[in-house]
Amino acid sequence: MKINAFELEIFNNLLSSIAQEMGTVLIKSAFSPNIKERRDLSCALFNDKAEMIAQAAHIPVHLGSMSFAVKSVLKGLSLNEGDILMLNDPFKGGTHLPDITIISPFYYKHKLQFFVAARAHHADIGGITPGSMPLSKSIYEEGILIPPSKLFDRNKLNKYLLDRILISTRDSEEREGDINAQIGAVKLGLQRLDEVIKKYSLYKIKAASSELIKYSNRIMCSVIADIKDGVYEYRDYLEDDGFGTQNIIIKVKIQINGEKAVIDFDGTSNQVKGCLNCPLSVTTSAVLYVFQCLAPRELPLNYGSLKPIKVVARKGSLLNASFPSAVAGGNVETSQRIVDVIFGALSEIIPKKIPAASSGSMNNVTFGNVKQSGKSEFAYYETIAGGMGGRYGIEGISGIQTHMTNTLNTPIESLERELPMMIDSYSIRKRSGGSGKYKGGEGISRIYRMLSKTIVTIITERRKLSPYGLKGGKSGVRGINMVLKNNKLMRIPSKISLELDKGDILIIKTPGGGGWGSR
Repeated sequence: MKINAFELEIFNNLLSSIAQEMGTVLIKSAFSPNIKERRDLSCALFNDKAEMIAQAAHIPVHLGSMSFAVKSVLKGLSLNEGDILMLNDPFKGGTHLPDITIISPFYYKHKLQFFVAARAHHADIGGITPGSMPLSKSIYEEGILIPPSKLFDRNKLNKYLLDRILISTRDSEEREGDINAQIGAVKLGLQRLDEVIKKYSLYKIKAASSELIKYSNRIMCSVIADIKDGVYEYRDYLEDDGFGTQNIIIKVKIQINGEKAVIDFDGTSNQVKGCLNCPLSVTTSAVLYVFQCLAPRELPLNYGSLKPIKVVARKGSLLNASFPSAVAGGNVETSQRIVDVIFGALSEIIPKKIPAASSGSMNNVTFGNVKQSGKSEFAYYETIAGGMGGRYGIEGISGIQTHMTNTLNTPIESLERELPMMIDSYSIRKRSGGSGKYKGGEGISRIYRMLSKTIVTIITERRKLSPYGLKGGKSGVRGINMVLKNNKLMRIPSKISLELDKGDILIIKTPGGGGWGSR
């Protein structure tokens, strides 16, 4: 069936709007601030081959990897109408354990046609510290591992699986509420797909989906073709893994040949003892994100944009880690550095399209209480914004989540309502952006006062190595983590778990972005 340009745009928006509405349902019905306030979630639609056909503008690190999850359930499970599937296994399409993916196959006239999926970061999924973002040495320390499983089999709940998950996590009521919100989101997606198929016909929706993938592929091929053929290299470092391994190298070699790009991470560090390792799904997400940034706004965000890009990462390396390596921080920190090295390599040939380095860390902080008899447990996770790198023609934005995260900052009122803590100060960190013709954005200063004994885990980067500037611009200012305890101010490591008492103060100052161009 021939799909004209007008119809292509209509169906692109129509299918994307289903994913967007799924996200709205998930946000409105979730229990945890992490989903309903920070919006740490993603929704997308896939064809029967597990190729993404549409997504909402949610979290880049989720969306580029979700097709890996759908492929896992397609290959590993026998599917039926009425099934709802679940997984969080990073080595089978997940990212890290707190990100639970709920997937449902869509059948039309008893034949599998599409999938809908909703992924959300849960504030706790078990593990050795509250918030399930520990300084771990194995995935077994990070929480309950859910392989591709049927949460519903022909509309019948697998209560054993759900109970096993809930009993393994802190604040089981919140976990159940968030899982139910995800189920509601995928059911809404199934309903909307059914409606559009009845309105336009299955044949036309499938034809439009196929054409959208081809269109996205043509645009990405054009983007790559505009880059001069050649080999471009760059390297950067993660500072440490929390267990003594420092200056962990991430090296990239980008080979551009006509309309094709090979992104080769040969020379990157082996997987490390700590939790900064990445499954290949996360590495692929970061690569895809960078090239989508180079594309025009009209690029449909689907599988087609990945087809002309080949990602090469050696098994057992930091960027293609083997089971059961720890991965909690790879999704949030290593993914950011992958973006930095790819942009760094491309800045050699297309400098006016490439920004200086942004803050380079999601600045992850988790909180939870020390379990006491008769008191309910709580767990909370958030990321803190930083400075965006300066770009040709425009300064970087201050206090914004950049690159592989697209979440919001948690409002102070919400945090203080939900948790036993106060925010003493929340402000832009002045003079933290790198100077240059186009200045880097400023970071954030966020100061927490504990109102009860609390376990805090911090996973951050860019505390020793500054976000780089480009074309003569200066580096952004490094971040700082500190604790005020017993009137003594102490700087603390970039990765640490510690117990704070009532009245103790935690201070997080996030990095600024690098500057672009000399003055």
